[in-house]
Amino acid sequence: MFTAGVDLSAESPGTAIASIEWSADRAVVRDLVLGADDSRVVAVADGADKVGIDCPLGWPVPFIEFISSHRDGRVEIPQGVAGRDWRRKLAFRMTDDAVRQLTGLIPLSVAADRIGHTAMRCAGLLAQLVLEGERVDRRGLGVVVEVYPAASLKQWKLPYRGYKGTRNAAMLAGLVDALVSAAPWLALGEFESLCRRSDDAFDAVVAAMTARAALLDLVMTPSAEQSEVAAIEGWIAVPTAGSLPDLEPSSPPTARELRRPPFDPTG
Repeated sequence: MFTAGVDLSAESPGTAIASIEWSADRAVVRDLVLGADDSRVVAVADGADKVGIDCPLGWPVPFIEFISSHRDGRVEIPQGVAGRDWRRKLAFRMTDDAVRQLTGLIPLSVAADRIGHTAMRCAGLLAQLVLEGERVDRRGLGVVVEVYPAASLKQWKLPYRGYKGTRNAAMLAGLVDALVSAAPWLALGEFESLCRRSDDAFDAVVAAMTARAALLDLVMTPSAEQSEVAAIEGWIAVPTAGSLPDLEPSSPPTARELRRPPFDPTG
């Protein structure tokens, strides 16, 4: 089984992709690249069993309705609701609130933050995948699942803050040590040094590991009541607390895990 993780940015230079092969007794990072363009992302998704993308897959339904109303000149301000409370409902998705309740972390607003630029690129990538014949379901039921590396790390009881940027290189190196210690079955191999130098590369590895958690049903999923909205807005697959040991390869892959042919990360 192969899973992939994409630490997506609005442009190729900030985008990292990791590919992990899961065998009966270990998980090996087979490829880890920085500066991935759209064609590379699509190629990885075409070959992997599951791809975790660190980017919102959609926008809040109230925000979509607000923009449509504004276009038509018929915006109605709710009565008796404080301005910031109203704007918050426009800015955050249902899954953002679910993540906050579960982990205490607050994802960036796709409607009111710079992550929106990345989400625009992501929307185009999802459209390309559909044209390639892939099943794309923003709830994570298709080949793509939305992930949030910080939430995954926190749920796995690993450090999840303070490792971004060149000034925090020592923190990033310590986080790599912590991950390898907690998951000794994970082989970073020749890409370990890249993980220590680049938080984008490291997040891509975490995204690929979260994709496996999603395949194994070890993540938070939308309830029946949340499903319809999640299909539009997207849903963040947050691993269940303490589930990192459950990702350990310990048996031959199941038929579900083998739904795709072996993936060649070199394309």
